[in-house]
Amino acid sequence: MDSRPSKRLLVSACLAGINCTFRGKNNLNEKIKELVDIGGSIALCPETLALLGVPRERIEIIDGDGNDALDGKAKAISRNGKDVTKDLIAGAHRVLEAVKRYGIREAILKSKSPACGIGKIYDGTFSNTLKNGDGVLAALLKRNGIKVITEKEV
Repeated sequence: MDSRPSKRLLVSACLAGINCTFRGKNNLNEKIKELVDIGGSIALCPETLALLGVPRERIEIIDGDGNDALDGKAKAISRNGKDVTKDLIAGAHRVLEAVKRYGIREAILKSKSPACGIGKIYDGTFSNTLKNGDGVLAALLKRNGIKVITEKEV
């Protein structure tokens, strides 16, 4: 008998224990790693799919959130001031392609991230201050009818 879950999920790769955070580490969540290990869930990182590297400069969104970035009204900026908006959007679209290819309808994403954050992300000042809004991937997935939650809701 197949013990894999009946529905497929997308999960932020860092939550599955993959060392892909900006620091080169992970944000392991044992429950989420188990979902990937037993099959049926895929772990992807939009920032690595954007070819931003690991480790990399910290990124935050200024003048809005991921929705605004998708609409050309906000920018994703690295700590050293480099505009990586187009890169982050490209990485999010690569994840969306996989989600569509595998018929995924739900995602568990890393909270507060400029890519994956849901409801709250860092405010663009690099001062660890949060603001309301979604990351680029979270916004793109929502626009495409994908249910998104954070690891705190698992």
